[in-house]
Amino acid sequence: MTVESGWVPPEIDTTKANSARVYDYWLGGDHNFQADRDAARAAIAFDPGIRAAARANRAFLGRAVRFLAGQAGIRQFLDIGSGLPAENNVHQVARDTAPGSRVVYVDRDDVVVAHSRLMLADAPDAAVIQADLREPGRILADPETQLLLDFSHPVAVLLVGVLHFIPDDAVAAGIVATLRDALVPGSHLVIGHACGDGQPDLAPSFAAIYNSRVDTQTRFRTGDEITRLCEGFTFLDPGLVWIPQWRPDSPGDVPGEPEKYWVKVGVARYDGR
Repeated sequence: MTVESGWVPPEIDTTKANSARVYDYWLGGDHNFQADRDAARAAIAFDPGIRAAARANRAFLGRAVRFLAGQAGIRQFLDIGSGLPAENNVHQVARDTAPGSRVVYVDRDDVVVAHSRLMLADAPDAAVIQADLREPGRILADPETQLLLDFSHPVAVLLVGVLHFIPDDAVAAGIVATLRDALVPGSHLVIGHACGDGQPDLAPSFAAIYNSRVDTQTRFRTGDEITRLCEGFTFLDPGLVWIPQWRPDSPGDVPGEPEKYWVKVGVARYDGR
């Protein structure tokens, strides 16, 4: 492991598991520490399919960005809770689909921001800012955000795998509302949220195992609760669905029990009030 040398900020406490680095481990990455690996393995022991779910979630993100940059004509992306860079990052997918697309990544984690800045050193149409989802006004007002994104034109806001770390419904809804109110009609929201509807008897145990080991607490919401958080947006076909069900590249990509992937996803359009 070379992850702890070089670019890793010295103030990082590598003894505490972090959600972004746990996810990196599930994806097969190496930007994680022993505490992250221990937490990730505990979740795998509970559900061996969690790594497949993480990969499926990453694939959904790619499909959603390709759709937005292609069919929907979006050229601006605000990816909040972006996590550690992996294959087919948002700016790469958007740029390959529509050259000139601009992306602002947002994350609160020092390791994520440090590594993302290295990755983006030669990407003039992309930037990363360090900010917390709980402060959406700060994200919108950040100089890097204002420099790259023009909110008088449609923007896609990506909240994939992050809103379930806001356990209070009112706070979560307020975050989405603040972001929505900064958008013009034709903008879009991409959502990915932990959902226990498919395995209601197991979800509390899974959440307890995860929350006991990771620095950020997660909350499984129902599909109806997730939909309510997205008030003001209209979900596009096929709606809010389990990860593999969102516009798969082929029918064979949808497993027999998609609810075992734990996360519901969707792409929604904002048409104004």
